[in-house]
Amino acid sequence: MPKQLGIYFRFVRINLEAFIWLMALLLLAFMDPNNTQSSLCLIHHIGIDQCPGCGLGHSISAAFHGQIAESFNRHPLGMAATVLLIIRIITVFYQSFKYQSPKNHPYGKNL
Repeated sequence: MPKQLGIYFRFVRINLEAFIWLMALLLLAFMDPNNTQSSLCLIHHIGIDQCPGCGLGHSISAAFHGQIAESFNRHPLGMAATVLLIIRIITVFYQSFKYQSPKNHPYGKNL
C-alpha cells in the first residue's frame, strides 16, 4: 500500500466518529422534512411508528431547510442536537490534529 494511502486510512480511522456524525447530518440535510415515509430510523423500517428519534431527525431536517417553527414543532431539541453534533465533529477533528504524531496520541503508537 502506498504511504499516502496509508495516511488517508489512518486519518479516517482516527476520525471515524466525526465522519459518521457528519454523514448523518448530511443525510438529514438532504432529506425532505415533510415526507414521513423517508427515514433513516431502523425502528421505523421494522414497522414501529412511534419513535422519538424520528421526530428528532425530521426536526433536524426541517432546521436545515429553514423551517424553524416546523423544526421546533417536530421536536423541541432538534436544533440543540444539531449544534451539539457540530461541536462534537469539530472537537474530534481538533483532537486529531492536536495529537498528530503517534507519540503524543493518547492511544499510543499503534495507530
